[in-house]
Amino acid sequence: MPLLPRLQLFEFLDQPWLPTLLRRGEVDYLRVVLDRMRPYDSVAPQLAELLRTSGTDRVVDLCSGTGGPWRTLLPALQAVHGRAEVVLTDLHPTPGQELPPGAHYRDTPVDVTRIPEELKGMRTLFEALHHFPPEQARALLADATARGVPFAAFELTQRSVPYLIGQLLLVLPLVWGFTPLIRPLRWWRLALTYLVPIIPLLILWDGVVSSLRTYAPADLDKLTAGLETNGYRWSSGVHRAKGMTITYLIGQPGRPLSGA
Repeated sequence: MPLLPRLQLFEFLDQPWLPTLLRRGEVDYLRVVLDRMRPYDSVAPQLAELLRTSGTDRVVDLCSGTGGPWRTLLPALQAVHGRAEVVLTDLHPTPGQELPPGAHYRDTPVDVTRIPEELKGMRTLFEALHHFPPEQARALLADATARGVPFAAFELTQRSVPYLIGQLLLVLPLVWGFTPLIRPLRWWRLALTYLVPIIPLLILWDGVVSSLRTYAPADLDKLTAGLETNGYRWSSGVHRAKGMTITYLIGQPGRPLSGA
């Protein structure tokens, strides 16, 4: 299916000036959708194999928001790689989340363009690689190659006309339907969702923009061209599960990690 041109537009969640209530309204919705739909549980075997071949049990999740898919994904991963653990990080961290055993949220900001040396392990990004323009995305991938750390990025969004039409038709009803499932149930969330629907409109805008910014496998191949050094290998493609298409990018070092 022909792809739309990739556009590096802005998302509200990327903006430091976005009010806290609106930021929480958007990320809490995304959290409950991931918790209920569990789209990424299906990639647990892929992650387990990458951990095994890389000689590490630790995942360093970048741009974690309120925990991403890890409330359900980590138990699924531990079912096939029992020693797996995850450190969640974000530029705007939201610690204090309810997380499964083996998950820890780092409460200090982590900029993915300057990942601290002590954060060793397999790096993951869920629904986040599209936030970075090509030059920053390539720098992020080049750093994983240079440090010889395994890397995995996954995206549900697609840069196609049918997907965008689906978003325009379904996002608002989905936000209205999922909001009562978010706990705790706050008065401001109800007011900004149903009375003055600012949160649904923000989610719709960011969802459409995310799709237009998404890297397709061919784009990912261009981003990683020339980065296969010292035995490091990159692969990209699509994974289908539960009627959804997940685009992935996997980076595998040529030798196991040390001290991870």
